[in-house]
Amino acid sequence: MKATFIIPPVTDGNRPAERTAGCTRVVYFAPNIYELTVAAVVEQMGHEVEYHDFVYDSRTEADFVKWLGGDTADIYFIWTVNLSIETDVKAMGHIHELRPEAKVVVIGPGPTYFAERMLLTESDVVVRGEPELTVKELLERLESGGDWRSVAGTSVLADGRVRNNGFRPMMRSLDDLPIPARHLLGDRQFHNPKLKTGPYTTMVTSRNCPYQCIYCVPSSLTFAREIEYRAANGGKGKPFISTRSVENVDKEITMLAEQGYRAIGFMDDNFLFKWDEERTRAICASLKRHGIVWGCQARVDAITESVAKMLGESGCLYVDLGVESFDDRILQYVKKGITVADIYRAVELLKRYNVPVKLNVLIGSSPLETRDTVKHTLREAKKLKVDQVMFNIVSPFPATEFYEQAIANHWIDRYVPTDVQRESILNLPHLTSREMERLLFWNNISYFLSWHIISTHLKKFTSWSEFTHALRALKVKLFG
Repeated sequence: MKATFIIPPVTDGNRPAERTAGCTRVVYFAPNIYELTVAAVVEQMGHEVEYHDFVYDSRTEADFVKWLGGDTADIYFIWTVNLSIETDVKAMGHIHELRPEAKVVVIGPGPTYFAERMLLTESDVVVRGEPELTVKELLERLESGGDWRSVAGTSVLADGRVRNNGFRPMMRSLDDLPIPARHLLGDRQFHNPKLKTGPYTTMVTSRNCPYQCIYCVPSSLTFAREIEYRAANGGKGKPFISTRSVENVDKEITMLAEQGYRAIGFMDDNFLFKWDEERTRAICASLKRHGIVWGCQARVDAITESVAKMLGESGCLYVDLGVESFDDRILQYVKKGITVADIYRAVELLKRYNVPVKLNVLIGSSPLETRDTVKHTLREAKKLKVDQVMFNIVSPFPATEFYEQAIANHWIDRYVPTDVQRESILNLPHLTSREMERLLFWNNISYFLSWHIISTHLKKFTSWSEFTHALRALKVKLFG
């Protein structure tokens, strides 16, 4: 069979959805490592695989239709997040019109939760939650002529109604998965302004996070996993963490170094396991051995002095810390499991070992939020003089505890996908959606155009190309 993975052209008039993190629109392009892993599974089965990114290639809906008319794929895969549902449904309509004999398989958090919106015909398939084993069984049944409509972990249309086939257990070890099929990207180049060097790619060493933050939408894959797990467990709990062995991670890092990659952004929900510093030490040693600069996401309570030292010595050029607020009452309300003192301690340790820090702040994550708490958080973030602060507005994503609160307390009328870097649909007791949007914009202006940030980053660029990529990303972030 021939399988084609597509990122359809944007048709809703907005900037394209970012499909890896899953809750924002694109600021700078990054490979969707989750989709490329599924593509590698399909390729490993012996099928012919193609990959077409109409967004990166700046191709239009007319280009898509023209290409589709001459394509020969038996099956199309689309990785869908909430912000891309409208665009992807339109692309599916074109496929059904021009390639009615082909099947469409949609994967990701969008179809996992909104299956009824993504199943247009009885030949469509939604793959819920963690996709690799489900996709493998689905293709095996399609190839053998078996009953493909009853595969565990899928949803299909039957007699005009959505039928959710049984829950598929998730993988504990990820070592059996193939290395993501980056070769399908061809000559596409990616840049991360925080790393300021390349060639750049993304990588994953684990899935899921054990913490209970009420608003949290982790990576698009992990969120799909969590939605599916909760649906199978009465709406409660979180999936276990799945990991790759250190040896398996080292194998991929070595391969990437041999292929010429010089920068890696780790997409793990939490790259640092505070209960396993030896794992961190071994991965840092691999990165250092290959001379790769890198960055990751972490919790502040995972930053010890020994960990900060490892990061500083191994080429870590950013740590994204989810701090959300500098108000202990808000941190407690959202079940963050940290205090403001923890934030200060982590930042001090990372700065001691020259590890650049990015703070992620979330406006409106609690009904306790006011204009004063937002302004206080900005003041405290500025005092820390870190390399970057990202301000977002919380979105009440369906399948989170915060969504249930928002509905019960009438903070929203209904859920509409929003770009958390720019938009709000929330009206909290002390803050309206418009007030949050204005606070977000002026926090960004005040922070990113401050002399500290400008002078800090100008010193770090080593080429005009790096500078222009970063400037372009900043322009998109501030002004769309």
